[in-house]
Amino acid sequence: MSLDHLAALGRAQQAFAQALAAADPDAPVPSCAPWRVADLALHLGTVHWWAAAMAAGVDLDPTAPTEPRDTDSLVRFYRWAARHLHDTLASLDPNATGVTLDGPGPSSFWRRRQLHETLVHLWDLGGADAMPTEPQLWWDTAAEVVDTMTPRQVRLGRIEPLKDSAELVASDGTLVLGPGDPAVRVHGEPRDLALLLWRRIGPDSGSVRVDGDRGVLGRLLALRLTP
Repeated sequence: MSLDHLAALGRAQQAFAQALAAADPDAPVPSCAPWRVADLALHLGTVHWWAAAMAAGVDLDPTAPTEPRDTDSLVRFYRWAARHLHDTLASLDPNATGVTLDGPGPSSFWRRRQLHETLVHLWDLGGADAMPTEPQLWWDTAAEVVDTMTPRQVRLGRIEPLKDSAELVASDGTLVLGPGDPAVRVHGEPRDLALLLWRRIGPDSGSVRVDGDRGVLGRLLALRLTP
């Protein structure tokens, strides 16, 4: 079954806006320390605005503002940015040429990228339980780390080419991070495997099972697999 990234993005954005409306804008976000909720909302809204321009072929400065910081203004800003992104992506032919993280490419790249950006930050905000969390969504989030985010980190020189290899195993299938035969296997639900790769949870969290060389897994997770 094909995943409708644009429809899923809309649901994730709605869930983020609802969770933001109920959050204290000055509350800490431990997974994004030293950010506060206001910083997280300003970041995601700005990234939505930037990604809409990228999808249309324009590379703008994605630096997030530091204001506003009150709940009502933050929710208005986020909803505006989310609607702008969603409407832009819906209006563009998925095969239209835009700017991706890998140079010129289809505008549809940003449907997937922004869905996963929103899902992870929704978890940061503590609102992941407020939206449908189909395993397929989170499995694709994990797959994006393997097929897009980590190769980009290597290409940009942020990390060395991977020398170790780990296999991620879920009901949706398997993914292999790194070259060669995996020395370690990590079993879990798609959401937990995705959050592990995004360093939101650790291998000792109790939500995944590790078989094999835990040292290999530790070395891989110590790298900046994502920005």
